[in-house]
Amino acid sequence: MSFQRAFSNAKWEREVGYCRAIRAGNHIYVTGTAPIDEDSNVFAPGDGCAQTTRCLEIIRQAVENLGAKMTDVVRTRMFVTDISRLSEYGRAHREFFAGHLPATTMVEVKSLADPDMLIEIEVDAVVMPTA
Repeated sequence: MSFQRAFSNAKWEREVGYCRAIRAGNHIYVTGTAPIDEDSNVFAPGDGCAQTTRCLEIIRQAVENLGAKMTDVVRTRMFVTDISRLSEYGRAHREFFAGHLPATTMVEVKSLADPDMLIEIEVDAVVMPTA
């Protein structure tokens, strides 16, 4: 089995030693993705919907770099610092996955890598072979 890796150039990829996503056969695993901008600063502090959208945009790029589409996503995991803001995170998630709803989990955690981060998202995808 071959492996393909995608990187987003987030500073933590280099510091910790990981890739944004890895494709193993027809499975894609996207690591926890935080809402950062191109300079590795927190995107939209205080806005749960915007941060969720940003995470999913970064994830979409990684998935596409590995030859898949967001419609191949079968599972998301959302780690949030304030679950009472569920509707903010959920609005962005619902809009992003309209028409191809994945299985999902949302869990409240004590903190993320930066105190201004409200959410981090992991994704699993399965790419169906083309005929």
